[in-house]
Amino acid sequence: MNLSNKQKQHLKSLAHPLKPVVMIGGNGLTEGVLAEIEQALAHHELIKVKISTEERETKQLIADAITRETGANNVQVIGSILVLYRASKDKKISLPR
Repeated sequence: MNLSNKQKQHLKSLAHPLKPVVMIGGNGLTEGVLAEIEQALAHHELIKVKISTEERETKQLIADAITRETGANNVQVIGSILVLYRASKDKKISLPR
């Protein structure tokens, strides 16, 4: 599912007050971390993930891997924070058209 700019702006405004629910540390992206992200997306739909690494390329590779493995949309990356959205069956967040 591709998000329009209007939808991304709406999700960014909703994500602004959120705190990161998953933190990726020195061990990198493990199966346990992916499972936590899956669980958080299923419960919240919109989450923040903190990626603790200094290298920009590494952050981008991790963000791409997360979106590929979870099927979530990358809403934005600011510094070390990745904002992800994936609609659940309950559709808790209604997106503008």
